[in-house]
Amino acid sequence: MDPQPSTRAAPVIEASALTKRYGSARGVDELTFEVSAGEVFGFLGPNGAGKTTTIRTMLDFIRPTSGTVRVLGMDPGLDGVAVRARVGYLPGELALYERLTGERYLRTFASLREGVEWAFATSLADRLALDLSRRIEDLSHGNKQKVGLVQAFMHRPDLLILDEPTQGLDPLVQQTFYLMLEQERSRGATVFLSSHVMPEVERVCDRVAIIRLGRLVALEEVPALLARRKRNVELRLGGAPPSLADVPGVSEVTTGDGWLTCRLEGDVGPFLAAIGGHAIHDMTIEPARLEEAFLEFYEADVVEEPGSGRAVVEPAVDRPA
Repeated sequence: MDPQPSTRAAPVIEASALTKRYGSARGVDELTFEVSAGEVFGFLGPNGAGKTTTIRTMLDFIRPTSGTVRVLGMDPGLDGVAVRARVGYLPGELALYERLTGERYLRTFASLREGVEWAFATSLADRLALDLSRRIEDLSHGNKQKVGLVQAFMHRPDLLILDEPTQGLDPLVQQTFYLMLEQERSRGATVFLSSHVMPEVERVCDRVAIIRLGRLVALEEVPALLARRKRNVELRLGGAPPSLADVPGVSEVTTGDGWLTCRLEGDVGPFLAAIGGHAIHDMTIEPARLEEAFLEFYEADVVEEPGSGRAVVEPAVDRPA
């Protein structure tokens, strides 16, 4: 019997051992990851980690030193125009034609693309409370960011690549942006999101990649990453404290003056079973936060796996709790 063809959709982004060096300086090393169709994929790291370098290779603004990256099934180095036609890109350092009005700027971009409905572009501007009649040089930083968002979304791209998209936006406009992302995902678009705002990433992303010193140190679904995060627990006791010495996931237990505090990792079931039957007047379990999980990777030591060129995360010595 002939094998059944795979029904798995081809990745929208596929990087394999992607490496970029600037002479002797590091860019990115041996990055390997995939982004699936319809996914909101977070790409995290501090300034200088290699996020922008990665994005620029995806758009053929720069060429890899070695390794490959494919976007929408194409090689950006061979089909850069076709790739960029199907991508909506918002750079982290947005440069605009300051002397133009928002409308003139967006109409110019629309004329360079196919299939832009001007009514849709103006509806995006209305949702973001952007006045298109004003010259860009007279706009605030936040309103300039809105211009960048409209140009990225207005042609209904298959892939959105957004670098720090909410910088300068007030909280109400941020909520509008999140709704726009959800609508893009609903129609089948894929989102590659680079952001420093951890609550934002936690809210909108399905998976995250964490890059440090140009190397990939984590690639996980957001819930799985949060599940590994140690949470602070505080109990106010009405009697003798429960014994937690052998409870899986519990560490750093301290007691005194009617209180018990500890750190909890993973499944909370064994912990809840251990405190059952004890007099507990109050309990607080701090929710896991992506920001803390992210910081734990940056408090760890990163070394090279011998002979592989890959990054390996090792716990830091004397890491503070």
